Amino acid sequence: MDLVDVVNADHANKGVEAFPLFKSGDTIAVHAKITEGEKTRVQIFEGVCISIRARGTMNGSFVVRKMSAGIGVERVFPFHSPAVSKIDIVQKGKSRKAKLYYLRDRAGKGARIAIDYDRK
Repeated sequence: MDLVDVVNADHANKGVEAFPLFKSGDTIAVHAKITEGEKTRVQIFEGVCISIRARGTMNGSFVVRKMSAGIGVERVFPFHSPAVSKIDIVQKGKSRKAKLYYLRDRAGKGARIAIDYDRK
């Protein structure tokens, strides 16, 4: 075991195995820890997952996009971040692409993703 493996094992998030398997196009709710001064609270960021990168590795991350007051907001969450405490799948979407960056240019009904009722 070399030094890189030791550092990766030390900084790995232990709750990654408990995260559900989601795909791009799914609407997910990410419970993220927010620190304000000395207080720490959990804030839920709910939106459509538009990208997943390197799921099984230490540098894997996913991008969640939501609309807030008519403005699109995107956040990148690393899988092994200590700030991510829990992920819930709200709705499973039917998507034929792995990266849904085209949603950035769309609004209203054009930005909707069909629900995948067949996927369990």
